[in-house]
Amino acid sequence: MTFRLLLLILASVSLSAFAQLALKVGTGAAAAGRTEGVGGEMMGLAQSPWVIAGLGLYGIGALLWLFVLGRVPLSLAYPFVGIGFILTMLAGAFFLNESVSLIRIGGTVMIAAGCVLVARSA
Repeated sequence: MTFRLLLLILASVSLSAFAQLALKVGTGAAAAGRTEGVGGEMMGLAQSPWVIAGLGLYGIGALLWLFVLGRVPLSLAYPFVGIGFILTMLAGAFFLNESVSLIRIGGTVMIAAGCVLVARSA
């Protein structure tokens, strides 16, 4: 795998993690300004700038991922999705002040170790 492809994989995974952060912020804001019924809440979500930004980030990340999948074996590329778990946990902790337990940190370290092992097999 080339350095360029590795960067594209990391960019795609990072965009997905930040998309999760934006969606969480957007859904929290929409829930705070609740309107009556599911339809009203769906309209609130559809109009949320954070939700729209999150979906846009997902879209860009998906396009990058498609580019990567055309050039790298799936069994090599897909384990890097695990890095998204780490980035999402860190984003939740730093930007949303979510608590992170030692067990959660241990699990994410195991995911990271698996990503390194898979990358080294390339």
